[in-house]
Amino acid sequence: MARIVLDSVSVGFPVHVQSARQLLLANLVPGRAGGKIASGKSDHDVTVKALDGVSLALENGDRLGLLGHNGSGKSTLLRVCGGIYRPTSGTVTIDGRIATIFELTTGMNWEETGRTNIGLVLRCFGYSSAEIAELTQEIADFTELGAFLDMPIRTYSAGMIARLAFAIATSPEPDILLIDEVIGAGDADFIAKARGRLSELIGRSGVLVLASHSNDLIRQTCNKVAIFEAGQLLFLGETEAGLAEYVQRMKRPKAQAS
Repeated sequence: MARIVLDSVSVGFPVHVQSARQLLLANLVPGRAGGKIASGKSDHDVTVKALDGVSLALENGDRLGLLGHNGSGKSTLLRVCGGIYRPTSGTVTIDGRIATIFELTTGMNWEETGRTNIGLVLRCFGYSSAEIAELTQEIADFTELGAFLDMPIRTYSAGMIARLAFAIATSPEPDILLIDEVIGAGDADFIAKARGRLSELIGRSGVLVLASHSNDLIRQTCNKVAIFEAGQLLFLGETEAGLAEYVQRMKRPKAQAS
């Protein structure tokens, strides 16, 4: 059974500022976007806290939509769940095989062919040689790249790279699916095809965590919503209640939003 449990998880990124004035301005001019900025061990050291004491538990069947401004902590949460970022404090428990749909070209070698890159990326996902061989033809058929699969990907257009990267990312059968926004590159026919494939993948996954700025997509896809601001989890609950809360928060002045 798929499961994600975060217990008081914080993630901080240390930063060295050039002057005390920068630190003063950072603390005097807060914003909705970005994590909290806190003083470090010296006058010139600060820490950007991208997540601040986040706790949540997701079980098989949960479809969680993440809402918040850019820099609110959504992408950091996804990367913590995907094992890309380690928490500064707190614990993360993951049960199940994970697939991620963000930074799709991670693990690709631009000098290698599309076909070789299929194997490279799937190995990063932990697939065996036999599993890779089984998936490669299906990926090749979906991309519709034909002979270009045997050309170095540095010769590809942005749309061709998007086709290949998306096909690879959506080829595994995950227990847990993590998505940071949805593919928007490529021609209209491919985008429609990609959305159909993604919908099928979501349906087959045990747990979904989706970050999106589209309230309609969250409503169509998710049964739970989490609202983030400045790295903190402000709301976790049913989708319609969460969307209504988010809309109201967007209408409030910054000082009243917390």
